[in-house]
Amino acid sequence: MCRKLLFCCFSNAMKDENFATVADDGTSINVDECFATVDNTAAPNPSQLWSSNIRKAPLPTNSFWQNFVLSDGSVQEYIHPYLVQFKGGSVSICYPSRYVNPGYIFQVFVADLTISSTGDGSGSHVVTRYDDLTVTLELQQGQIKVPLVRGSPYFTIVFRGGIPVFSTIHAVLHLHANKHETKHRIEMNNGQIWLIYSSAPLKLSTDLRCAEEFAGVVRICILTAAESEPILDQFNTSYAVAGSVDLSVPFQIRYNWKKKGSGELLMLCLPLHREILCSYAVRIPGLVFQSIDGALEGVIGESWILQDKKISIGWYASNGVEDSEEKDQLTAALEQDVAGLSPITTSSSYFYGKALARAARLALIAKEICSYSLVGQIREFLVNSITPWLKGTFPGNAILYDPKWGGLISKNGATDPGADFGLGIYNDHHYHWGYFCYAGAVLAKLDPSWGRLYKPHLYALVGDYMNLKRHNDFFPRLRNFDPWLLHSWAGGLTVFADGRNQESTSEAINAYYAASLVGLAYGDLHLIQTGLTLAVLESRAAQSLWHVPSWSSLYESQFVDQNRVVGVLWASKRDSGLWFAPPDWRECRLGIQLLPITPITEYLFKDVNFVQELVEWTWPALSRAGVGEGWKGFVYALQAMYARGPALNNTLLLKSHDDGNSLSNLLWWIFSQRQMRIPQ
Repeated sequence: MCRKLLFCCFSNAMKDENFATVADDGTSINVDECFATVDNTAAPNPSQLWSSNIRKAPLPTNSFWQNFVLSDGSVQEYIHPYLVQFKGGSVSICYPSRYVNPGYIFQVFVADLTISSTGDGSGSHVVTRYDDLTVTLELQQGQIKVPLVRGSPYFTIVFRGGIPVFSTIHAVLHLHANKHETKHRIEMNNGQIWLIYSSAPLKLSTDLRCAEEFAGVVRICILTAAESEPILDQFNTSYAVAGSVDLSVPFQIRYNWKKKGSGELLMLCLPLHREILCSYAVRIPGLVFQSIDGALEGVIGESWILQDKKISIGWYASNGVEDSEEKDQLTAALEQDVAGLSPITTSSSYFYGKALARAARLALIAKEICSYSLVGQIREFLVNSITPWLKGTFPGNAILYDPKWGGLISKNGATDPGADFGLGIYNDHHYHWGYFCYAGAVLAKLDPSWGRLYKPHLYALVGDYMNLKRHNDFFPRLRNFDPWLLHSWAGGLTVFADGRNQESTSEAINAYYAASLVGLAYGDLHLIQTGLTLAVLESRAAQSLWHVPSWSSLYESQFVDQNRVVGVLWASKRDSGLWFAPPDWRECRLGIQLLPITPITEYLFKDVNFVQELVEWTWPALSRAGVGEGWKGFVYALQAMYARGPALNNTLLLKSHDDGNSLSNLLWWIFSQRQMRIPQ
């Protein structure tokens, strides 16, 4: 049985980061019923690993610590710079080494140190609180409290009684304590040196046994270089217990940590942070920890500001199509593509969304080159195609609200965890609803009366994957976007040994760009700016982590020599394979990091030197038997950035196109590249 969800519309008039309360004129919006609710049997129930005070929807479904609350919670997560595992009432930490070959890189988990207590507590861990940058777990019925803070050089444990128990799979070669027994230096036979600081004397023997009960704070860190020890000694008394992210200023992200203890707060920053770190934080480049996302360097400060480049990308290309012959050629292609529009037959929310966005692209291209006679037919197609999904009358599937976790899923995904690429278990929400939002934004622009009627539906779809409110009755905050790593995660409520993952960065960028277009359609300046801000940050992460130019120093040469783009990026792994294709299908790797082609694509692929390398690396794969015409089209699209003529000739020989692409869109892209960007 389904019942209707009374859904309050998201709007824009707030001056802070919450775009979800009142209308432009400050009045409350009375929203009609939008989406029915559903019993989501495909997804697991929130387990007892959530403490009772927070075990209620909406809950995070793609967080950096998701493994801790799935199944028995015993699979490790990467909390920079340590891999952390909770198992059997204890917690193990690892400073990971890396295994590298041409096909993948992964961080190896070894229980370097395991910590528990001999008190009366027992049982598993429980997550007691979380926020943008931290998660806190308790062990043994609260005797041990562990605030995990991303980017902290120290692993912090608060003991509330009992006798601490330390162990390691390595042999301890030497243990040295200071005279107050508040610092212990442990040398192990694997070459590691660990430092243990304590707020009160800790009676540790050479076999790491503790002789007395202890109540207080213990901080543990790996010593990566001898010269780092005085720094770690100096800052060990201040530790973060919470961390929030402020996105209220366009193209800026601000981290604010709440700390306890005395002294200044020492944290670590990634190369992505350092590229745009502009104030409030004092760097200590001499303190370095290794990470699969790049070297972590020391930073002092409870607040950082990261300021990225401001962009203004709307409906149309930055350059546009000006040549009259090219316009005529594009018009002919448009007429053919519009004539070929027919009812979308798939019931897949992903492929349906791609088809909607494809048609919306035709409308914008037609308006851009003033082929207005075609726009009405496209508008009618969009109205007939998207409205049934929003009204709940589409016969093959439906958008429904899941009150168990707090999100918009599909009817098919609610009963089958494999349907719609796992939408019911919270995979790929930003991909699916990003396409719907793109098409809906375009239709709202073309048909304002339709836009007024379905504004709450579109804002709900945006809110599902891009809600910024800290306290929202329906959606978790930033379901997909990871504000620490500055990119999104696509893998939802599934246990993964390597943590969350994401394949297609370009579809993630499309989702935030689409949100900005929803804002543009409704004159919502805050949503425009927030969507573009996340799109810019996601682009930066894609260029830094997914794109692998020959000059990359982020990854080992063994991997760089064989790859120009990552297939699937995991929290603790880099994989050259795709979910749907093996590593040698290079055209698929290029394509899945490019589609869909829209005005923001030019920003994502702004380095033409890398673009040419990527195309040349991909090109031999195009001669493989069975290569899809659609994937070839994406290769030719990038070729057009430095060789327009050959790219156009190759494109005109294509017999078909990707289901989210068209000849019109490829010609629009090629003709828009009139200012040639020559590789240097």
